[in-house]
Amino acid sequence: MVRRAPRHDRDAGGPAEVLAAKAALRQEIWSNMRAAKVARFPGAAGRIPNFTGAEAAAERLRALPFWQSARTLKSNPDSAQLPVRQRALEDGKIVYMAVPRLADSEPFFALDPDRLTDSPRKAASISGATRSARRVALAELSAVELVVMGSVAAGEDGARLGKGGGFADLEYALATEAGLIGPHTVCATTVHELQVCPAGTIPLTEHDVPLDFIITPERVIDCRSTRGPRSPVGIRWDDLTAEKIATIPLLAARRPGSEG
Repeated sequence: MVRRAPRHDRDAGGPAEVLAAKAALRQEIWSNMRAAKVARFPGAAGRIPNFTGAEAAAERLRALPFWQSARTLKSNPDSAQLPVRQRALEDGKIVYMAVPRLADSEPFFALDPDRLTDSPRKAASISGATRSARRVALAELSAVELVVMGSVAAGEDGARLGKGGGFADLEYALATEAGLIGPHTVCATTVHELQVCPAGTIPLTEHDVPLDFIITPERVIDCRSTRGPRSPVGIRWDDLTAEKIATIPLLAARRPGSEG
């Protein structure tokens, strides 16, 4: 019997019907990837899936003009995007990587390719970043030209589905409020073809960050003409539960009415 994947959206805010629809779609994608045997160890369920062909997708991303012009990149810490982080360091880019679940007052790793104590491949992992990166506060980050987000599913209209914790959207909102992300910052994801959904499939809430590009091992999908212009917004406090705010020091300190 296959164990059901854990729900990461237990402290997520938003309409119950939307949360339920997202949870059902995650289960469908994870099940499809498991059946097709395209999810690497330790499996897709409950995770941003580390997919077969992640390196090929990273190479396809690497060839795009917006990658080549970007000097600073922010990426999620999941294994699926490790090849992206590795190539960014190899190409001389500064990489900011969030500490898992933003669970620290200095919630980002700053990886400088000129100051690595490990190879780019090792430094791009969570364990390697603890040795090669500086832990930094939001105020220490520079402007970001490219954001790479991990996805459970990605819609051809730019809709993105994470694993339910909402951390990628929060990171984006925090960086936007700090002036580090603007209208010209490119937002992309790398996924397997089985993770790509038709437009209109993924339900959205107002705080969900839309994608500009989806990159698979086989193709590049430009979502901008389908979804229209993206206007970065900051933290939507009404969409956050008290439980979520309390677990993230950076949010707790910034909450309206707090003294932080």
